[in-house]
Formats: sequence, structure tokens, C-alpha cells
Amino acid sequence: MASPRRSARSRIPLPARIKRADARVASRINARTTGAVSDGFWRGLTLAANHGKLWFAAAAVLLALGRPRAAARGLASLGLASLVANLVGKRLVGGDRPALTSIPIARRLERSPTSPSFPSGHTASAAAFATGVALEWPAAGAALAPLAAGVGYSRLHTGAHWLSDVAGGAAIGAGAALALKAVTPAVKPIVRRDPPTARMLDLPATGTGEGVFIVVNPGSGRGLGRPEPGPLLRERLPQARIHELAEGDHVGEVIAGQLDGDAPPRVLGVYGGDGTVAAVAQQARKAGLPLLVFPGGTFNHFAKAALLDTVDATLDALAAGSGREVDVADLAFADGTEFTVLNTASVGLYPAFVEERERHEKRLGKPIAALIAAIRVVRRGNPLRVEIDGTRREVWSVFVGVDRYYPVAVAPIERRRLDDHLLDVRILFAGGRPRTRGAVALAFGGRTDALVARLPFLQGPPALEARTVEDITITAVGHDDPGFAHDGEASTETPGEPKTLTLRVRPASLRVYSPRA
Repeated sequence: MASPRRSARSRIPLPARIKRADARVASRINARTTGAVSDGFWRGLTLAANHGKLWFAAAAVLLALGRPRAAARGLASLGLASLVANLVGKRLVGGDRPALTSIPIARRLERSPTSPSFPSGHTASAAAFATGVALEWPAAGAALAPLAAGVGYSRLHTGAHWLSDVAGGAAIGAGAALALKAVTPAVKPIVRRDPPTARMLDLPATGTGEGVFIVVNPGSGRGLGRPEPGPLLRERLPQARIHELAEGDHVGEVIAGQLDGDAPPRVLGVYGGDGTVAAVAQQARKAGLPLLVFPGGTFNHFAKAALLDTVDATLDALAAGSGREVDVADLAFADGTEFTVLNTASVGLYPAFVEERERHEKRLGKPIAALIAAIRVVRRGNPLRVEIDGTRREVWSVFVGVDRYYPVAVAPIERRRLDDHLLDVRILFAGGRPRTRGAVALAFGGRTDALVARLPFLQGPPALEARTVEDITITAVGHDDPGFAHDGEASTETPGEPKTLTLRVRPASLRVYSPRA
């Protein structure tokens, strides 16, 4: 049975009904049989939170992710909460902790706390840090909330505190973070996108669409509330020829028919996602024609890099005749098959990771969605045995971006330039590294992996390698077929024998309409 609640050390006694509730909750928790693994977990969690060690480690991860304000606000909130809990709460209320005789032996801490019971300092620190981080970065705060709640419960499970201690600590922690917010409000970051640096050039200008042939993928970006692209473009460009792709149409054949006609187009246009844009870009390069890109897909990575965020931006660039020479890459296979790559190409689990991350990120935010996606795809997948430029490696994935991508992670998000004249390679290694390392590097990048690698049970060489090259060759070893993906289009089979693919950057080899910065 739980011991009587709060004796001589209690300055401000709690109401009798709270004491009775504390005793009932303690009795129920102590009566449960949870097993050695569960008991060990809760003991380990409560010890990890001693002196704020757990939260200092979390702050280090936030710094590695480029979120110094979130780390600073979390730690500042923790410091204020700890001050209030220990110098005010414990002196005003205090009270005795649960008696050791009522706690199952397997749950007891090696060193039982001797300070006054109310409030729980561990819980105050946990709630303060999680709340402070949430005020700067809500997604990370949501990820930390279960961990903070777990620390609070661990104080009950190990018999270090009563329920009212934990509740009081949580209130003090959250209150401290909110009080700091009132004094130092959270600052919303200003998101600035630098203009592309590719050389500007003059291209054929028209406001009516004369001499323009546009391929429209009506299935791109469905469900986003946009107007039907065909009627929209016919209204805005009445003299343009517009072809809406139907089932069975091949982009190359459709464009070849126009080029062989009596009045071949001077400009090739495309409305669709990155995959459709890449297919039309390949034909534009072959014909030596400029490319007109309308952002019609879900993410439109290439269009955004060229400052073509809207249909109006594309129409303005066409009317002004302004464009840029941009880098692309050739993706070649052993049987002679070639594709033009506008943004990225990859082998391994990268495409599955991006698909899984994008499924959750609107609801959970990118960091949490990335962690969930990384755990799932690494758990389900198997490493690939490949040769990279003649060196045999065991990898989870190889990502190749045209020009530099940011941040330095396995799955970077942003392309900031169109004329770096190089390929940005990210290799996620598997050999000799725990799967946990692969998931962490996949979700958060190399800097976080470097921190995780210092843990005793996760030590090993870096899981992520980043480098820049002009070309790269990847060959499957044994019976592994890595498959491939480029610009949002994935294939489970690599054409030709051997299963080899080569990527080579082609500097300034595509002319694209783009507004002047």
C-alpha cells in the first residue's frame, strides 16, 4: 500500500482528495506486473533525464538540423522551469516521496531521491523543453511530446514521485515556456529564395502562342483545385497548338509528328509534373528548341528552380522572350537507352522514402514524416550490392542531383542553382552499420548521423557520404537489380546487361524560358 501523503516537510499541504488520488494511482501502478524489459526501459529513461542530459542531447540534434532558435528556447525554458520547481515549488509544497517499501524491487532506482517531492523536477524540465521547442518548431515539439510524457510516467513507474508531483511539474514546465514566450516572442523565419544564376538569354517572344506547341498531361496535379489546363492554355495562348495526352500516347512520337509537319514549332511547351517535363525536355534538346514549362504537377521541382511558380510567371517569360541555359544530365544504360534528367536520379530505397515522407508531411511536418518514412523503408528493405565507379559497396541508396542540392542529407529538398556544372552525389551505406544508423542518416542527414555514431551501441564509420562529380557509374553485383528512378518516375528494372547505369552532367545544354530575377 502506498505511504501516507506529505508529512512534516510539506509547507503548503495539498487537499485531502488529491492525497487520496495520489495513493490510489500509486497503488494501481505498483500492482501491475510489467516485466523486466519494461521496468528496465522506464528506469533507463528516468536516468537519461537526470540533470537534463536527455534534453541537452535533443538540443544538439536540433542544432545539427539547423534549428538553433528551437534548441535555445527549449534550453532556456528548461532552465527557468528547473529554477521555479526547485527553488520555489519544493520549498513551498515539498512533501515526502512514496515509501520504498511500496515500490516493486525491480523498479526501484539505485539511488533514491532525497529532495522534497513536489513538484517533479524531471517532468518540469521535460515539459518546458518540449513546449519551448514547439513554440519555435511545432513539428519537432510534437515529436518530443511523447518523450516528455514518457519521462513524466517514468517518475511514477520507478516510485520517485506521486501523480500530483508529475502534474505540477508539467504545469510549471509548460508555464515557464509560455512565460518566456511573452518576454521573447518566437520569430518566424524569413524564407528567401535566391534567383537562379544561369546565364540569361533572349528566346522567341510571343503573347499569343504563335509557333508554340504544348504537351499537356491532364492527369498531373489532380485534386489540387486547379482549373483544367487545356481550356486555360487555349484561352491564354489562342495561337498555340495544344495536345492533351491520352492513354497510349508517347511523348516522343507526339512531338516528332509536329516537328515533321509543314509548320514545325519554334518552342516546345509542357504542362505537367517533373516526369512529363523531363520527357519533353529530352525532345527539346534533340530538336534544339527552347523549353516552355508550366507548373502542372504536385511539386514542380524543376519549374520552381527556374522561378516558374505559376502559369502567369511562365506566360510572362514567354511574352518577354527571357530564358536561361541550364544544366541537365544524361542517364545511359548498357543497351543504349538514354533519358534526360532535369533534377534527380537514384537507385535503392530513396524513391520509396520520398513517397512515404510525402504521404505524411502535410499532416505531421517534414521532420516527423521523414523519421517515420526512414524507419519504415529501412525496416522493410534490403541493402544493395553495387559497384560505384569500380568500387564494390553495400548501400541503401544512391542519390544523384543535377547541380548542388540542400540540405546535406540522403533526400535533399532544394536545388538553388541551375549552372553548377556538376552532379551532387549522396551515398547511404549499409555495410557494417546498424539499420538504426541508416534510418537516422536517411531522415536527418550526415551531421545527425555523426552525433548518433558516438553512442556506444551505434558506433561505426559514417553512414552518409556526400561528394560532387561530373559523372558516376553504378553497376549491380550478383543478382541484385537496383532499379532506378529519375524526376519522379520509377522503374523496378534496369535496362540491358550488365545492370549498369551512368549519369553524366551536360552543362548549359537546355534553354528554358524563365523570368528575369
